[in-house]
Parts: sequence; C-alpha cells; structure tokens
Amino acid sequence: MKKIFFHLIPFFISVGILCGTVFICSRFANENIHSPVTVSEIEVSKTTEQISVTEESIPNLQTVKTAERNTEMMAVWIPFMTLDSGGKERSEKEYTELIREIMNRIKSVNANTVIFHTRPFCDALYPSEIFPFSHILSGTQGKKINYDPLKIAVDEAHKLGLEFHAWVNPLRVKFNSMPSELSDNNPYMKWKKSSDKADDRYTFSCGEGIYLNPAVPDVRKLIIDGIREIVRNYDVDGIQIDDYFYPENMNDADRPEYEEYCKNAGEHPLSITDWRTENINKLVVGIYDAVHEKSGCVFGISPQGNTDNDLKLGADVFRWCSEQGFADYICPQIYVSENHPVMPFGECADKWKKMVINKNLKLYLGLALYKVGTDADDGTWKLKNDNIQSQINYGRSLGCDGFMLFAYDDLFRGEQWK
Repeated sequence: MKKIFFHLIPFFISVGILCGTVFICSRFANENIHSPVTVSEIEVSKTTEQISVTEESIPNLQTVKTAERNTEMMAVWIPFMTLDSGGKERSEKEYTELIREIMNRIKSVNANTVIFHTRPFCDALYPSEIFPFSHILSGTQGKKINYDPLKIAVDEAHKLGLEFHAWVNPLRVKFNSMPSELSDNNPYMKWKKSSDKADDRYTFSCGEGIYLNPAVPDVRKLIIDGIREIVRNYDVDGIQIDDYFYPENMNDADRPEYEEYCKNAGEHPLSITDWRTENINKLVVGIYDAVHEKSGCVFGISPQGNTDNDLKLGADVFRWCSEQGFADYICPQIYVSENHPVMPFGECADKWKKMVINKNLKLYLGLALYKVGTDADDGTWKLKNDNIQSQINYGRSLGCDGFMLFAYDDLFRGEQWK
C-alpha cells in the first residue's frame, strides 16, 4: 500500500502564529466524544489570511473514489462548530472564503479527504425538501439563505483533489439548548402538531436531548430518504454517520414501541437491548442501500472506540465488521492515549483490527487531535510529544487502511508530527 506521509507545512514568520485555540471537552474512553458542544462553550479559531498553497510545496493527489484506490486514507473531520456563524447569517462570499480557507489548510497537511458535517440536528446545510435549513449558517433553523452551502463545499474540496464525505447525525434532533428553537417544518414539530396521536411516538426525549425514534418504520424511511436526497443531488464521494445511535441511559423512553413489538413477537421476543440493536441495523442497511444507488459512493460508520459502549447504544459493531451489506468502512473513534489507564490506544486498535473479518470493509482509525497537549486521560498525553505520529505509525504497522483526525480546528496547534 502506498503510504502518504502526512506532515505540516512550516508557517512563514510573516503569517504569524495562529491564535484562538479550540479546546473541545476532553473525555475518557467510556464517553461519547462526538457529543455536541454549544457555541457558547467554545471559541473557534478563524483567521482572515489565506494559506498559500503551491505546486512545489503540496504534492498533487489523484482524485479517485475511496472504494477504487489503494492509497492510504487521511481524513479530517469538519464539525458544525467550525462552520457556525454565531447566530448571524453568513453571506455567500463570506462562506465561500471560509470554506476555501478550510480546504486549502487541509490540503496543506497532505490530507486527502474531508468529513463535512452536513446534517447535525435533523436539519440540513443544503436546500432540502425533507429537513429544515440549519441554523448553523442562517442563525435560525428553517431560515433559508440564497446559496447552497453543500455544493460550495463539495466543489471547493474537489478543486483541490480532496474526497468529500457528508457527515450525518441520523437521530439527533436537539441536545441541551442546541438549536435554541426548532422550526415549524422540522419533522419533530410537524409530528407534535399532528392530530394523529401516533405521530407523538415518532420521536422521544431522553435526558437533555430529543431524538428520532428508529423503532418506527416511517422514521427510518425519513432518515434514509434524507441520505438518498444527498447522494442524488450532490457529487459526494461518501456518506458517514457517527456514534449517535440510541442515547445513553435510555430507560423507558421507547417502552411503548417495545411492548407493541413483544405482542407480535411470539414466545421468544428479543430483549429490549437486542430489539434496539435490530432497529439500528435496519436503519444502517437502509442507508447502505441508498448510498449504493450512486455508483462509486461509499458508506462509512464512525462508532465509539469502546465496544462495550457501542453495544449499549444499539451499535452492532461486531456484526458490521464481519458481514457484508452494512458499511464500506468503519472508523472507530480511538480517542485515547497510548498510556490510557483503562483502554490504551494499542490494545484498542488491536481489538478493532481483529474484529474486521469482512475483507471488503476498510478500517480507518479515528484519532484525537483535540487532546494533544491537554491533561486528558490522566495527563498521559503529556508523556510524549509525538502522540499522533506514533499512533499513525502503529496503525500502519497493523495494516489499517488510513486515519481520520478530529478535528479541523486542532490541526495547527500542539505537537509537530508528520
């Protein structure tokens, strides 16, 4: 396999030092790392100067589909926090300049793929007939803007030879106060206002969040149709869903649906945990089929690195890794240090490598850029200054197919690595 050496391009002194470091809350291995952070809790680093990219300093990468190539995946997640307009509508010119800057910087470190947050809250960063326009760019959910953010992002990525995977949170409607208001055309609001009381069960509340209910066939169809809308209308190279399956501490949030299932399941109904897992599997298979309606487009899943947690959330990771028809790639979020006191990076990576029995499934490792230089994992990230490079080297020694880095805003801070 051809190895792509991943390295930072030295900054010229005249450009200056990037400021405004993003620190996303550090979490241990048993927590949901991709959990949302409200905009008020973070300060996203943005600069107005454009990174200069030249043919001499940046090698050209051939634009090919993931499923067809033999080169190593090196991807960067672009979360909604990076794109957030802070409650104000961003103009097309401002947005395009931001996207161009982001893509140039990702290209400058020799990455070849972007994972772009496209549907974070049962909404859309594109004109959709199914979901309301996201508040991320307009300031208010449901408020349309006069340009297509997703098309601009796809086009700018492809101009630089970067693959583009649209990242979707399939079930999350709201978490804490994000978004602060749901639009009238949000599916949740439509169902709540419906005269049909059965529609009330299309969503459920759990803890501080509201979620679509994957036990309901019509809900699964809505999510799958949303995926189909993206792959039909945009030149995306892939679709990715992350670790937002059933929320933690579900308790009895979906008890009515489970009891209805048990009435018709015969003498040996599934346990509620196994039943939830089957609901997620039905959703995943439906997404896989919808993505594969487009030639060359791939479907990937990025679950938590802790498999015990995955199983509790309905994520059937062992089956996804062993059977055809669930995903084209899997990218566990192994957001731990090599000296993590409970789940060291090497042990976790070894386990996932052994799990991937399906020869057609690619294994990428999700790495925690945001923890570099922090006190996370009992301070073990400070024991050495080449954590990410060391983890990349270890993944290569296992024969993994590539890496995904969380997240964009942390690319240019902390340790130097190649």
